[in-house]
Amino acid sequence: MKILNITIYLLLASMLLGACNKDYLNTVPKDRLDATKFFNTAKDLEVYTNGFYTQLPDYHLYDASYGESSDDIVPLIAPDRIKGTRIVPVASGSGDWSWSNLRTINYFLTHYQKCPDEAAKLRYGAVARFFRAYFYYDKVRKFGDVPWYNKVLNADDEDLFKPRDSRQLIMDSIVADLDFAIANLPGEVKINEITKYTALALKSRVCLFEGTFRKYHGIADWENLLKAAAEASGKLMTESPYKLYTDGGADKSYRDLFARNDQTSVETILAKDYNPDFGRHTLGYLMTSPTSGSWGMAQDLVNTYLMKDGSRFTDKAGYDKMTFYDVMQNRDPRLTQSTAGPDFMVYGTTTPEPVSLNATTTGYRIIKALPGKDQWSSSSSYNDIIIFRLGEILLNYAEAKAELGTLTQQDLDQSINLLRDRVGLPHLNLSMANANPDGYLAAMYPNVNKGANKGVILEIRRERRVELFNEGFRWDDLMRWKEGKKLEKPMVGLYFPQLGAYDFTGDGKADVYVYSGDKSGAPATVTSFIDIKQRPLTDGQSGNMNPFDYQVHFDENKDYLQPIPLEDLKLNTNLDQNPGWDE
Repeated sequence: MKILNITIYLLLASMLLGACNKDYLNTVPKDRLDATKFFNTAKDLEVYTNGFYTQLPDYHLYDASYGESSDDIVPLIAPDRIKGTRIVPVASGSGDWSWSNLRTINYFLTHYQKCPDEAAKLRYGAVARFFRAYFYYDKVRKFGDVPWYNKVLNADDEDLFKPRDSRQLIMDSIVADLDFAIANLPGEVKINEITKYTALALKSRVCLFEGTFRKYHGIADWENLLKAAAEASGKLMTESPYKLYTDGGADKSYRDLFARNDQTSVETILAKDYNPDFGRHTLGYLMTSPTSGSWGMAQDLVNTYLMKDGSRFTDKAGYDKMTFYDVMQNRDPRLTQSTAGPDFMVYGTTTPEPVSLNATTTGYRIIKALPGKDQWSSSSSYNDIIIFRLGEILLNYAEAKAELGTLTQQDLDQSINLLRDRVGLPHLNLSMANANPDGYLAAMYPNVNKGANKGVILEIRRERRVELFNEGFRWDDLMRWKEGKKLEKPMVGLYFPQLGAYDFTGDGKADVYVYSGDKSGAPATVTSFIDIKQRPLTDGQSGNMNPFDYQVHFDENKDYLQPIPLEDLKLNTNLDQNPGWDE
């Protein structure tokens, strides 16, 4: 089944609108499906729940599609939440405070029991509850406490004006929905359908987020949630057939996992399906356009990647003054599978590309999830987008156990070290990591307090940032760890010690020329130019590329949650604005 099965979707839409015949329009409101004439067969339930798949994220899931890449990717135009310019939305239902998808789900859950097929009711009821859990998880991570609705509301329903329910009630309800889904969905490998394994993956993600959010924000009952995250992750790791995708070896498999057109069910649990015949997206264009995307990897992320022998790059003398070619030597292979290295080749080709820094703000060009060049124009990409994969689950498992203080070397060997095996890195050793915590990471994450597991928690965060780069996790990670102040650190790029020519490929020929207004002295071999009058460096005629000309501000008292729109506060006077947003 395709997530966007047009035939089924149009059938559902026509029933919802009552457009099949004139008599139907005379008796049924146009904005709803007539429950007396539907929900009678297993096919009815399947058709209705297929409509829920449009609620899943699309290619915008990947980090910089809306420029909202936190501190990993620096887009051409920084979003308000990165700049620190945060505005309370006005219109009702704006700013992510929309509830229409929930009504669609609850309408199904109100009526599906009339179907006599017991097996179908369990299966598709489980699908609906998965999507309700997904919906509310999104609301909690953005707004905190929200009203819980498990029924369809009418215009005169008093519950329309209820206050927020507690975060505890919402999370308990989310977990209950997921447990129902896990118990009643089939344990099948279906890359474009919700199954038991998808529900386990969502429970792993939800419980890790909420458990660590509570731990670092001082909210009670975080331990039980982290235990649930570890349990769900462990079940998926041991009871499902998924394994890490390794085709092509250490230097190719990681990049291929995301750039290939069609996902397989080796590692991918759920993906958004795209196809040149029925659905394309514009990710390739955003990742390569000098005027619309121009994404660049941040230097402090580049610094986070280990050396190929497992040692820390930031322990090397003068690491912060190295130029591009030296920075890229002997590193974790995921670095040059995420950003263009000295020997960069477009996906699907065998000839190195000329060096070009036109489509990157930082000099580090993003290539993770970048398809072949035929998909770089607007709305021409059709590589599938991964929503859940085993790699994330391994990271969730290790982090939950580490934060609980129950992590063992065996736990690392069946999680983090499998990820390292894929790219040929040495294993993470629990006792060695804790005996010598990384000072560079400790400064990045000051809220990781001293303790027996400080070193390994920092290393798991390193692994998470590297492995899940450009998959849409980083903002939520900083929020749950209470590390919003990290966004105030400089988001800079490549280092240039002076103006002049630079060899990026190591062939002895200049590829990049850095100048101030006059490029007449550039060698003939140069393929990319940087005018510091237009693309400044941090220290005038030297330093790191500095695409942001302002200071980012993160308000610890309010910026961990989003504001509720002003019109919704007026419509429901029992709602309170999130802390700090009344000012």
